[in-house]
Amino acid sequence: MKAFSITLFAAIAFAVCGCNAEDKAKPVNDIKPKDLSKLSKEELAKQLDKEAFNVCIMGGTERPFTNKYWDNHEEGIYVDIISGKPLFASAHKFESGSGWPSFFDPIDKAEIVEHRDTSAGMTRVEVRAKTSNAHLGHLFDDGRDVKTGKVTPTGMRYCINSAALKFIPRSKLKEAGLAEIEAKVFGAGK
Repeated sequence: MKAFSITLFAAIAFAVCGCNAEDKAKPVNDIKPKDLSKLSKEELAKQLDKEAFNVCIMGGTERPFTNKYWDNHEEGIYVDIISGKPLFASAHKFESGSGWPSFFDPIDKAEIVEHRDTSAGMTRVEVRAKTSNAHLGHLFDDGRDVKTGKVTPTGMRYCINSAALKFIPRSKLKEAGLAEIEAKVFGAGK
């Protein structure tokens, strides 16, 4: 009985204290994007969470409607989780009904690489980040906002995995060293 009491006490103390080894404090200046693009696959496996590694490095796809940014409506930009390069902006995001973040245009087309993809029994266009070579998602020519029913300005839909992105709120862009992107995307003084 004594051993059971000690085990029960330890379990309760562990739960109450929140002593979880995975709950490490994040750095204070975690808003500034880091460039991990020169790291090896093994080093990236240590730096990225499992889903980000599976999506970006292994070419996987996260589940729809449960990912981090599919329903994010805050103003800001989305950077490559590996290189930190700005990829997409909230100003170009729309409701596609797909369950993944969808954009009608990237911030810088030169940072996006397109490849023919014949996996999954269909032909489509894979989208990768130029600097990091991370798999981001796919590009489709069916860009239509399900809320408004209107075709997007480009008619395109960049269907992107949240796990490949890091969101930086507009209010934090200067702190992240991305003030020039704010002016480019949202305009000066807006």
